[in-house]
Amino acid sequence: MTFDEREKVVLLIDGANLYAASRALGFDIDYKQLLVTFRERGYLLRAYYYTALIEDQEYSSIRPLIDWLDYNGYTVVTKPAKEFTDASGRRKVKGNMDMELAIDAMELSEVVDHFVLFSGDGDFRRLVEALQHKGKKVTVVSTTASQPPMIADDLRRQADHFIDLKSLEKVLGRAPAERPQRNRNEDDDYDDEYDD
Repeated sequence: MTFDEREKVVLLIDGANLYAASRALGFDIDYKQLLVTFRERGYLLRAYYYTALIEDQEYSSIRPLIDWLDYNGYTVVTKPAKEFTDASGRRKVKGNMDMELAIDAMELSEVVDHFVLFSGDGDFRRLVEALQHKGKKVTVVSTTASQPPMIADDLRRQADHFIDLKSLEKVLGRAPAERPQRNRNEDDDYDDEYDD
């Protein structure tokens, strides 16, 4: 995974999707190491992290991560999530960030040569195609190693390059045991946040 030194590279991280993929593989992402890794491999212009947040909650289990990212080299893009209860009585949170990510990518396409999309969401296939039509390279990072695979087949086929997140585990991975202890309900908040 190396880039041309002259290429301006931008990371577009679908927070919910990356979290789900790494969790399915049994490790957490070391976001500090992620920046170091991509800075070593090319000219990293910026790293964007997209996530929805429940605004009226006193404490959100992902707030410490968002704050850390914001202070440590990431551009964090958030919006309020909508909370509701489904037919079975389970609390759900809806907060899709696809539109924000796609608009930012198209706006950046005038100055960026290579996009690295951390998501397996098939809805991004058309975005990848549009960026390619503008002469941009797109690498997609997700995984086929989980059951079921976390990447849509049409997105993988559309990408110029595919990097399986599993192959980055030794570089970017951190054992879930290294994560600060949270109670089970807080971990559920993070999972629920990403239902579309």
